[in-house]
Amino acid sequence: MKRMLASAISVSFLLTACGNDSEESVNKTEESSDEKQNNSNKQQSDSDEKKSNDEESKGMETVVDGLNTPWSIEKMDNTFYLTERPGKIVKIEGNQKTDQKVNLDEKIATAAEAGLLGFVLAPDFKESNEAYAYYTYEGNEGQFNRIVKLKLDGDSWEEEEVLLDKIPSGDFHHGGRLKIGPDDKLYATTGDAANDEIAQDKDSLGGKILRLNLDGSKPKDNAFSNSYVYSYGHRNPQGLVWPSDNKLYASEHGDLANDEINDIKKGENYGWPVIEGNEEKDGMVSPLFTSGADETWAPSGLAYHDGKIYSAALRGEAVLEFDTKNDKVKKVITDHGRIRDVMIEGETLYFISNNSDGRGDPSDNYDKLYKIPLNQLK
Repeated sequence: MKRMLASAISVSFLLTACGNDSEESVNKTEESSDEKQNNSNKQQSDSDEKKSNDEESKGMETVVDGLNTPWSIEKMDNTFYLTERPGKIVKIEGNQKTDQKVNLDEKIATAAEAGLLGFVLAPDFKESNEAYAYYTYEGNEGQFNRIVKLKLDGDSWEEEEVLLDKIPSGDFHHGGRLKIGPDDKLYATTGDAANDEIAQDKDSLGGKILRLNLDGSKPKDNAFSNSYVYSYGHRNPQGLVWPSDNKLYASEHGDLANDEINDIKKGENYGWPVIEGNEEKDGMVSPLFTSGADETWAPSGLAYHDGKIYSAALRGEAVLEFDTKNDKVKKVITDHGRIRDVMIEGETLYFISNNSDGRGDPSDNYDKLYKIPLNQLK
């Protein structure tokens, strides 16, 4: 089993873990005076101007700005669809963006890490106008996450069908990533909802990677009989990517630090809360890469190209590159604050910043979708 400790990272980035979770431990307090806020805005504006000049010289481009807490990137031909956590989908064609209303059956909950999270277009989207979404809501029985099918009608999306409901939810640890695998199944990451014991409970939908048929039914070839569970023992997984038909990687937030990139296999137990990071135990799988106990990445969305996994990093404030052939990890994009999702198409990497989520330092034009040729990465 390969592992990458933080001490072996080729570009060092020591981030102190503050006694809380690697994502939610960021201080959320705001400056109390207008003078401080104005100074902060001026510094951010100067910083943005420098970044813009640097981006142009390095081949990086801003596709669009003015995004509000974006979470997931999807693309069909020349059109992007981005979810925003407060409950919108943003359609981007060229450098023009259109806010698309999302009409849901339940009122969306947006406190802490909740909201409209994962989103993936149906394989037959061009014909069906359908997509799948993962969102948090407050119902009569409490707060939950659910997976639904949406249908696009003009510039608004309608909730058409609930595929899976009452996924555990709390203030933190929602998971929320949706992807369609090479087997045409719908995969979803779910967090432990800050209730770590459910990650080891195979009867709970929390702390898992789930696998569904596209109609919401349970695949007969899943790991456990009559179950959506594909793998378990996860804390807060937020990224999924397939380099080939028979391999799946996932990113996961650790406790304090010990963030992970895992090689996911059907039916396996990834250890939380019994083990994390470099720890080992019979019957449990240790990660392919880990930040170790002294650093934190808070990894989110994943992409893959030519033997390398690319991960958005929130606390790490970077795009990370994990070289699976040489067991090395480095930062390839920095200076854009918190990064939530990444996508690779051809020889171009796209990523979204996430500085408007209450834990970053947003500029006046909030968050952005960027693109950069892979050959221009550090």
